[in-house]
Amino acid sequence: MYLKLKDKIIPVHELTKFWERFKGLKFVFQKIDYGVKFPKRHGFTTNFLCQPVDIILTDKKEKIIKLYSNFKTEKYIIPRLKVYNVYLFPLGTAKNFKIGDHLSIQKEKEPNSK
Repeated sequence: MYLKLKDKIIPVHELTKFWERFKGLKFVFQKIDYGVKFPKRHGFTTNFLCQPVDIILTDKKEKIIKLYSNFKTEKYIIPRLKVYNVYLFPLGTAKNFKIGDHLSIQKEKEPNSK
């Protein structure tokens, strides 16, 4: 999966298995250049994240409900009923969106892109 922005493509990894979801981005020290999707998640905690990230909360139809830009570590996002997916992206990704937009996650990468 990937997210296509105006000037770049960001790969998105969907975490569905228990250990993947448990670990997430904990103890990842280098800056990320990809996104992470936590499906069927209503809230989130950034305990043990070693870098600030942009967090996007969406519903089942990928409509953006809440944006968090430059979200620091050791903080909590209170669970919301309408939230269905939680996305973590590199810094600066959330500035391209606003609440109410649809997050266009593509399933396969375009053949001509890098």
